[in-house]
Order: sequence, then C-alpha cells, then structure tokens
Amino acid sequence: MILLDLNAGDERPIYGQIADRVKFAVAGGALRPGDMVPPVRDLAKQLVVNPNTVARAYRDLQTEGLLESVRGMGLQVAEGAVDRCRRARREMVRLRLRRAIDEARQSQMEPAEVEALFREEWARAAGQSNGDAGARHG
Repeated sequence: MILLDLNAGDERPIYGQIADRVKFAVAGGALRPGDMVPPVRDLAKQLVVNPNTVARAYRDLQTEGLLESVRGMGLQVAEGAVDRCRRARREMVRLRLRRAIDEARQSQMEPAEVEALFREEWARAAGQSNGDAGARHG
C-alpha cells in the first residue's frame, strides 16, 4: 500500500501528516472500509519515524471514528470513513487554495493569471505522477 510521502518542509507535525495521508488514501479508494492499516512498527520503519508518532496518528484517527480496533489483528478502516475522509480532504484542499488565493489577491494578480498557474501546476503534477509520458505530451 503506497499512501505516505511525508514532506520535511511541511510545518505540520509528522503525526498530522501521517493522519492526513491515511485520510487521503481512504478518500481516494486506496484503503477501503475493512482494510487493515499497516502495523505501527512497520509503518514507523517504512517512514523512518518513531513508532510513537505513528501510534499518535492512529489514535487520532480512531478518535475521529475513521479507524477501529480489531481484536488480535490491529486497526482497520471503519465503515463510513470514506465519506468523512472525502469531506476532510475537500476542506483541507479548500483551505490551502484560500491561502494561495489570498496571496495572489494581495499581490494584485488577475484571476485569469491565477487560473492559468493552477492549470499549469495541475498538468505538471499529473505529468510527474504518470512518469515522463505525461511530460512528453505537454
């Protein structure tokens, strides 16, 4: 399961980044209700972080009702988590877009210029996720 790519430049705590990546994985369908998440120690080793950091992220996700304990097995994605994760993802992206729009407005950029930048960056990111094939066609 590929769901985590932590960003060292991100100001948020690592446990928050981990929790967000799990939410994104659920929202995007990489993790479905009933799927087990990686054990704390395995994920900590994969990410090269302290196991307590992963445990805190998982605890937060349990508190939100997104993960649930399965006796003797570990943690699984809870029923109903998909809709909640999609809403959380939408709000997270909305807040980041608002910040970028505020910066653009403060610097006197025109909406068309901001939209063009958005489309360029979207295409660039899509090209990166599809390998070089996407970049050759752009």
